[in-house]
Amino acid sequence: MFSALELTLVLLGAAVLGVVAFRMLHLPPMLGYLAVGIAIGPHALGLAEDSASTHALAEFGVVFLMFSIGLEFSLPKLSAMRRTVFGLGMAQVLLTIAVTMAFGWGVAYLLPQLINISWQAAFALGGALAMSSTAIVSKLLTERLELESEHGRRIISILLFQDLALVPLLILVPALAYPSGNLFATLAWATLKAILVLALLLLLGQKLMRSWFQIVVKRRSQELFMLNLLLITLGAAWITEKAGLSLALGAFVAGMLISETEYKHQVEEDIKPFRDVLLGLFFITIGMLLNVRLVIENWWLVLLLLTGPVLLKFGLIAVLARLFGATPGVALRTGLALAQAGEFGFVLLNQAGGLQLMDPLIIQLILASMVLSMLIAPFILESSDAIVMKLSANEWMLQSVALTQIATRTMATQRHVIIAGFGRSGQSLAKLLEEEKIAYHALDLDPERVREAQAAGANVSYGDAARRESLVAAGIHRAAALVVTYASTPSALKTLHFAHELAPALPVIVRSYDDTDLDKLRAAGAAEVVPEALEGSLMLASHALVMLGVPLRRVVHRVQAARDERYASLRGYFHGAGDAPDDAEHLHVRLHSVALSEHAKAIGKSLAMLNLAEVGAEVTAIRRSKNRIDVTPETVLQAGDIVVLRGATEGVARAEARLLKS
Repeated sequence: MFSALELTLVLLGAAVLGVVAFRMLHLPPMLGYLAVGIAIGPHALGLAEDSASTHALAEFGVVFLMFSIGLEFSLPKLSAMRRTVFGLGMAQVLLTIAVTMAFGWGVAYLLPQLINISWQAAFALGGALAMSSTAIVSKLLTERLELESEHGRRIISILLFQDLALVPLLILVPALAYPSGNLFATLAWATLKAILVLALLLLLGQKLMRSWFQIVVKRRSQELFMLNLLLITLGAAWITEKAGLSLALGAFVAGMLISETEYKHQVEEDIKPFRDVLLGLFFITIGMLLNVRLVIENWWLVLLLLTGPVLLKFGLIAVLARLFGATPGVALRTGLALAQAGEFGFVLLNQAGGLQLMDPLIIQLILASMVLSMLIAPFILESSDAIVMKLSANEWMLQSVALTQIATRTMATQRHVIIAGFGRSGQSLAKLLEEEKIAYHALDLDPERVREAQAAGANVSYGDAARRESLVAAGIHRAAALVVTYASTPSALKTLHFAHELAPALPVIVRSYDDTDLDKLRAAGAAEVVPEALEGSLMLASHALVMLGVPLRRVVHRVQAARDERYASLRGYFHGAGDAPDDAEHLHVRLHSVALSEHAKAIGKSLAMLNLAEVGAEVTAIRRSKNRIDVTPETVLQAGDIVVLRGATEGVARAEARLLKS
């Protein structure tokens, strides 16, 4: 029996070894955590116990993950997704339960001597199988940059409803096991509590969050900012838990409220260490549940219990997504991502076991199959593109259409620059290229950003620069240069591989966070690698030298010499407590495109009358039909105009309201 410290050391040591081994094999670290859990768990080496305290600590990993997901959403975005959350999500949960109950009844009727499962047990089992892994799927979607894709949004919508559905299921299962006359009253009281708590968090929290953060930020203490962040995350989780809801739901709401403030990006960076470490512990505890000996002894039954539910959920979710308007490719990707079991499914299954609704052996076999389904989930998602291509003939056509659209936009261009990623860095580069009358075409995987940028007249298309077909469609054979503007080494290496294969002489410029992967990117064919940390230090040094009286010519020469030496004299630095993300992130201005419908308040008014500068925004461009028009105070807005606003987040929001609201 280990002490708390010894158990922590065992978990940390095993996790480090597991992740290192799986990284060397080029496999997801998540699988390393699961494998470690299986190896050191009570059913194998027995080094760690599957205890309640371990589970409680691991649950915080899911809490911080849901908080991070909440940061990617906002109240308007969630409102826009209500059809998929409460339509598609509810249909998936209810139909999975119904199909499981029908199957259980059929088996009990046809083979009563083999298995006898009550309808209450089938209901509990259906609820467990309806759940998918929020932790695994969300992390994989984030790593694959697919969280904002069309299928990514549908997947997150279904996962959100699954989290919501856990609450009534946890009430229903014991109520059905011990029927009483007050079932309706119990459910009504639980629903009322849920509505009151969520209304309190959303309405009161929305008003308090920004003003409270402003008070904290004015103290200029990174330590205080971090403490405040932990307090809000865990406090919201505690409130929802006390109301009978899940911890994860409260954390999601807290993240969603902070996403409405200008501190979103700093919060996102600060929370990562807690999220990743605790998520690793969560995956280890999942691995501990797998009884390898039981799987070997009953391999055929475990295989049946693995393939059956996975295929059922895949088919059911894909069909439902198709009925809710998804294209075949999006529907198939949604089904593939959610086919595995989920962490909340273990909660329902353990509850059914405690209520003695099912035979303990059956529960263990189902448990083993659920863990195995989570083990294969990363491989399914990794192969999802190839699977979709084989299953959907239309997918080839749709992708061909998308690539044709890119090719059409770039067909007439020569010696242009291909910009991979149209975030802040990509947009800044595009602006400079436009000023120099140099053609460019950008590829980005955020459909919302692409839509807004296209509406404002930017040459950007939805596409992945790490795919050969996208680069060909963007005219890589005619391009003058390729610039990777996002700092992701794995994606950059893929892009470099295809760029070197398609156009060996094309210069490729790559952005990176620091010099860690500089040599690797250079070896892959990058003509230039720009580590933002080192480039920032060069600019800092040059300004300091000028202020100290060093002649500007000598400063420029020294900076250029350092660049020529590939930053050799600056590689490596001492990390300190102050190496945190920019705490003035909220001061950066943003661009936002607003389409004026015929009912917009601004129709028929001049920019001078609207006085948008009063609310902290300015109009940088106006598109009318396919043309840009001159922006002057006397410009009168018309229906159909696309107005491009610039300003801080809050100012842009107020300006949009002034333009649209009647």
